[in-house]
Amino acid sequence: MVEYKRSDRIADQLHREIAELVLRRVKDPRVEKVTITGVEVSRDLQHAHVFYCITGRPDEKERKDVATGLSKATGFIRQELGRRLHMKHLPQLMFKYDQSFDYGEKIERLLKEIQKDEEPQP
Repeated sequence: MVEYKRSDRIADQLHREIAELVLRRVKDPRVEKVTITGVEVSRDLQHAHVFYCITGRPDEKERKDVATGLSKATGFIRQELGRRLHMKHLPQLMFKYDQSFDYGEKIERLLKEIQKDEEPQP
């Protein structure tokens, strides 16, 4: 049987709550295209890394705008989490851009190019 650590359970709960808050409650237009992809909580439950991606193909300016929007919304998100989760100490939230989706998209694009090059020419 696999042990399910408390930090993992809290990370799952934070993931659900933060995703819902960003989607429905945060009114900042800079975060409209954000999807929360995961949360990692430290063992001591003091810090939480919140990973996000941006729908579409964001350029560097859009990434910076989204990061600023999430940074500005952190206080509101923590306040709402405090109301919903009833934890003695809420972890500090640190938003980090999830580059794995960009990497996956790049691989997919390269595979399509290879497939196109291998198709017989009429």
